[in-house]
Amino acid sequence: MSREGNLEAPTRHPLDWQNPDFYNEEKCFDELERIFDICHGCRRCVSLCGSFPTLFDLVDESSTMEVDGMAKQDYWKVVDQCYMCDLCYLTKCPYTPPHEWNLDFPHTMLRAKAIKFKKGEVSAGEKFLASTDTHGSFAGIPIVVQAVNALNKTKAVRGVMENVLGVDENAWLPSLATQKFRSSAAKSESYPVKNGEKTPGKVAIYSTCYVNYNEPGIGHDLIKILDHNEIPYVLVNKEQCCGMPKLELGDLESVKDSKEANIPVLTKYAKEGYAILSAVPSCTLMFKQEIPLMFPDDADTQLVKENMWDPFEYLMARKRDGLLKVDFPTSLGNVSYQIPCHGRVQNIGKKTEEMLKMVPQTTINTIERCSGHAGTFGVKKATHDMSMKIGKPVFKAMATMKDGSKPDFISSDCPLGGHHIAQGFEVNKLGEPELQHPLTLIRIAYGLT
Repeated sequence: MSREGNLEAPTRHPLDWQNPDFYNEEKCFDELERIFDICHGCRRCVSLCGSFPTLFDLVDESSTMEVDGMAKQDYWKVVDQCYMCDLCYLTKCPYTPPHEWNLDFPHTMLRAKAIKFKKGEVSAGEKFLASTDTHGSFAGIPIVVQAVNALNKTKAVRGVMENVLGVDENAWLPSLATQKFRSSAAKSESYPVKNGEKTPGKVAIYSTCYVNYNEPGIGHDLIKILDHNEIPYVLVNKEQCCGMPKLELGDLESVKDSKEANIPVLTKYAKEGYAILSAVPSCTLMFKQEIPLMFPDDADTQLVKENMWDPFEYLMARKRDGLLKVDFPTSLGNVSYQIPCHGRVQNIGKKTEEMLKMVPQTTINTIERCSGHAGTFGVKKATHDMSMKIGKPVFKAMATMKDGSKPDFISSDCPLGGHHIAQGFEVNKLGEPELQHPLTLIRIAYGLT
């Protein structure tokens, strides 16, 4: 006898992506139909993203007003609106495993995306946008960086990018850094390693493409915080993209390539007793969830999973060990902070909020809702307007503190999401608070320069 909803926390089954049936479109559509029928009868996720309103409209406009009245080709309209935030699975769905209906909406969407990719139906522009190591390779090259950054701000070039790459001419785009983080990061002092009950006493930093190529300041601020707390650190000696942009496309073979490049390197640090820190939630999530689910029997992958930390997860565990400095001479005033989806999916709690609330004379307005950016979803011509619509409730909620005052800072652990929110403030004329990453805010609160 079936029962309504789960009493247990949702669990994740391994992704059976190397099974030939995984790419069988007919079998995939059978599973999509099964899941869509359950979703149609529930509709709890209607406010999360475009997938669910699209699905429900298609059902309601069909001849039967049921899923069986939908054209199978219209299933792709639902799939294309999913950007793998995982919030339906984590926060809304009552039928996730261990419930007998075994509903995993995001990974079924991923299966469909993988079939679409294998069929050659993903454009060259989308593939280029997901190749972060390729366009990031221009970072740090004198003159070239300045030229690329200047051109990317011109209307003519943005028009060409929209036509050729499918990048919306109005979407915010990151600039390339004049110096890569990995080549400009200061070396750690030789502090003694102080292991705590909950935390290793030394850190290996996985830079991430974004911090390395676009906003190295985030990485430098992380280093300053570690240095202030006398935590010795190293940069991972070799790395490439975590694979999240490729995962979002359904390019699972490229994710495998990234795994085979990164896991052997990260395993070495895990075995040597380092906490591995990644300052971009999506990258952290790849090593904590997606790659381990793709390779459940790979011992090294599982070891890296156990030793990968979000920076604030690590810092707050360090505090519980009594090994974190809690003197903050500089207040931050009013901070509107958004918890990114891929931070929430890690199931670590509100660690960034916890640390920000430790700063004296500082008020935190925390928003738990998707910003709508979601990797390349927020910059594509086909989905930019939708991403701004999804983010609008977040922009409005962050524009006013609980007491009616205005924020001095807006912030998100996801750097891209933060800039998307800032653009939302500008477009909706919600004020001009300063955008800063939470690591930067903590560096400021510590009084570090």
